[in-house]
Amino acid sequence: MDRRTKYTQKVIKDTFLDLLETKDIKKITVSEICEKADINRATFYRYYLDVYDLLDKIQEEFVNELKMASANDCDYTVATFARDLLLAFTKNKDLAKVLFYTNNNTIYFLNDIMTIAYEKCKAKWQKDIPNLSDEDVEYAASYIFNGALGIINYWILNDFDKSVDEIANIIAELAYSGTNRFIYKKR
Repeated sequence: MDRRTKYTQKVIKDTFLDLLETKDIKKITVSEICEKADINRATFYRYYLDVYDLLDKIQEEFVNELKMASANDCDYTVATFARDLLLAFTKNKDLAKVLFYTNNNTIYFLNDIMTIAYEKCKAKWQKDIPNLSDEDVEYAASYIFNGALGIINYWILNDFDKSVDEIANIIAELAYSGTNRFIYKKR
């Protein structure tokens, strides 16, 4: 892809994300994006079918970046995975805010990432605890990942108010110890 194409797609994406901060996607038009990005409609349609395709492509790129961040970690732990995920969110703060603010069900665009994490957890847990059932793995993974998404959502909604390491440690501590130890250690 040449520099001009990259630049044009970046302008389109940035304009779209700016609009998403103040408008519902259903009210954003291709014409509005083109006007604000100072491009013509044919240029937009060269790369995207419509605003929903644009959102899908943005989410796909983001998920691929998250996959790459977590794929290299051979010594997998909840904390290392959370840290990789959180670093990717901090590198893409504007996108993260838009995705979490505009999607009530944020998990759908992170399904691929959660699948990777699930497979890594399952492999590690089954190696460490051979008699662990698939059902136990499912319950534990559901607890950890849904809780982690809630924490990440809260962190993003609070404008990344804590460091990546602080949030990764909170996720890991809650994942491994549950709420009892986390809450009552504050006494």
